[in-house]
Amino acid sequence: MIPANFDRHNLAWRIAKKSANGNCVEVAKYDNLIAVRNSRYPEGDVILYTIPEFDAFLDGAKKGEFDDLVS
Repeated sequence: MIPANFDRHNLAWRIAKKSANGNCVEVAKYDNLIAVRNSRYPEGDVILYTIPEFDAFLDGAKKGEFDDLVS
């Protein structure tokens, strides 16, 4: 659930260097959460993940656990 005081415009959004064409996700830290949005639709939906959830995803991505999704 998005907190009532959540303001996407005050976050320091970051995007991967490989995403030169704008087809990627952006991430930003919000309190003790990680906000994720589609870089092509910055005013669209935002999903908030806990630090442990996002850490587990990054760990899996680093280990190649999702590589079959893009091949």
